[in-house]
Amino acid sequence: MSELDFKASAPLTIGIELELQILSRHDGDLTLGANDLLRAIEREAHPGDVKPEITESMLEISTGVHTRYATALEELLGMRDAVVAAADRLNLLIAGGGAHPFQRWSERQIFDKPRFRQVSTLYGYLAKQFTIFGQHVHIGCADGDTAMQLLHAMSRYIPHFIALAASSPYHQGVDTAFDSSRLNSVYAFPLSGRAPLADRWDRFVAYFEKMRAARVIESMKDFYWDIRPKPEFGTIEIRVFDTPLTVEKAAALAAYAQTLARLLLSERPVDVRDDLYLAYTYNRFQACRFGLDGVLIDPNSHEHRPIHADILSTCERLEPHAQALDSTAAIARIAQWAAARANDARWMRGQYAASESLSDLMWKQSQRWRGRG
Repeated sequence: MSELDFKASAPLTIGIELELQILSRHDGDLTLGANDLLRAIEREAHPGDVKPEITESMLEISTGVHTRYATALEELLGMRDAVVAAADRLNLLIAGGGAHPFQRWSERQIFDKPRFRQVSTLYGYLAKQFTIFGQHVHIGCADGDTAMQLLHAMSRYIPHFIALAASSPYHQGVDTAFDSSRLNSVYAFPLSGRAPLADRWDRFVAYFEKMRAARVIESMKDFYWDIRPKPEFGTIEIRVFDTPLTVEKAAALAAYAQTLARLLLSERPVDVRDDLYLAYTYNRFQACRFGLDGVLIDPNSHEHRPIHADILSTCERLEPHAQALDSTAAIARIAQWAAARANDARWMRGQYAASESLSDLMWKQSQRWRGRG
């Protein structure tokens, strides 16, 4: 099977990946621990998949394929408990969050794996600065044409995903004034941002082949787009979420994306054309900078509206689709967060204001990750 053969998968299935922080109990800073954690977890039966990420202070957990929110949440809870138990035995802590608030990127070590060494050689210091933590959500598509249509239609809702998941307000010891500073690090890579407007799979393949012929890329892994197709899985992969502080939130965000996909494919409310991206960068910035208080420009009507209000109106439209997918509880949580304008970045700032200690904040984040905060 060629890298560009789109493997059909069951429509609207979901898979979730979460990049996690490995912390020292001493001061809450990032610490080396991926190798030890992987060995400790391998010795036990556990659900899902656990693997390294680009630096030794990161770990990634991945679920299997799910059709329903409840089973995805159940698997994430089991994986969380397995990783936390292994970390406890090694005297380490695990936390969510899109970026560590005070770690020094120069102290990070690249995980010894060919792909990661290649990235480090190509991108220099950016590879270590890529010690940031995201949630990726895969949505199953029946064929490549459907995948490209869904990818572009879903771009209309990228500000929703960023604002709801934002959990990286601190960077290098200071408040960045961004709810999600993590995506600024991603944007430093040359093949980041939005995918080109190819609305059919054959057009995307033609684009890919031109890029490979010009030796700009070698494989699909070289694209760091906000949403990218994953033909080997038969999915599109949404990559803009900061890692939430709890697995419950991660599951709800994935269910929101799944339910949106059902709306977009069944009702086709988004016209996939060039104008869809006129305000894309502006909307993306608003969501990163101001979170749920940001402003979104509708690409069709050009109306300006608060992101939290746009989420609320979207949740109302999603009601029949949520019922069909058994995701009503998740969509209700999304609406609740939007109405309260409450994301993890807001919680983090509140915790820091109370103690004025970023180390204490990381302790509280680790407790929240294990379900105690």
